[in-house]
Amino acid sequence: MGLFAFLRSAAGLAIVLSLGACNDANKSANPFKVLTTFMPITLFTKAVAGNCAEVQALIPANSGPHDFQAKPADLIALRQAKLLVKNGLGMENFLTKLINSAGNKDLLVIDSSRGITTLDSPEEDGHSEQDHSNHSHSNHGEVNPHIWLDPLRAINQVENIRDGLVKADPSCAASYRSNAATYVAKLKTLNAEITNQLNPYQGKTFVAFHDFAPYFADRYKLKADFLVDVPELNPSPADLLRVAADVKRSQLKALLSEPQEGERSFNALAKDLGVKVSVFDSMETGSLQASLNPATYFKVMRSNVADLIKAFGG
Repeated sequence: MGLFAFLRSAAGLAIVLSLGACNDANKSANPFKVLTTFMPITLFTKAVAGNCAEVQALIPANSGPHDFQAKPADLIALRQAKLLVKNGLGMENFLTKLINSAGNKDLLVIDSSRGITTLDSPEEDGHSEQDHSNHSHSNHGEVNPHIWLDPLRAINQVENIRDGLVKADPSCAASYRSNAATYVAKLKTLNAEITNQLNPYQGKTFVAFHDFAPYFADRYKLKADFLVDVPELNPSPADLLRVAADVKRSQLKALLSEPQEGERSFNALAKDLGVKVSVFDSMETGSLQASLNPATYFKVMRSNVADLIKAFGG
């Protein structure tokens, strides 16, 4: 290549590089606004978005989708957002009305559960009607929505979020793909780690306060029972008897509560049975600080597994 041709191609490269830098500068000056619903969805979206998009949670970190009350500010956020990422599967039943009220015709919605194999809610999976008579008030519907607690299904969610972001904001496609690949690799490592740790406990039953654990249990060949379907319900005497029988049969050393619950009925039951109350964090809520860091997912899941192994007496 002659000197002149070299200089001309170098100048072209410099222009391309400066345009790229300019594009990134524009990104930070006028970020692509993405709304998420609750904590795991926020963590996954932040991981994929990186510096390319401004991610904001619609539901405050310390409040879960079960007890969300919309405020005027939420409508404003929905009007300004280009994209909304949700878990789907009935977890965010409040959204339809809220989106209609916001009147943002350009809003794209990513359903992160798209194409994921689901498990039925208790009425369908062989629990007796009598045992679960109070679950008819469930707002989970026929399908259990807690897919994010299985790291391999979480990978599918991350990939759905990636595809939605790439489609909505192609200018940052390479970053979205690269960020998603990094996070997916970590999820695969986590899954291998948990599989190894829980292998000795295959077939064992554990009891949680509400019905958030079937996907986790299914992935690691465990059995999950629960006291109530959704956190707002009060357990019936039949629920308490069923769980007591489960605990005795499986020789569990602890019942698994969520950090935000602190329910009296569960504590009283644990005391009656002579077992402890340990923690399994479903990540439906958390601290603001935790919700800002995509690494929270891995930290919480590892902690959950350690507490579960203790509950099994390991």
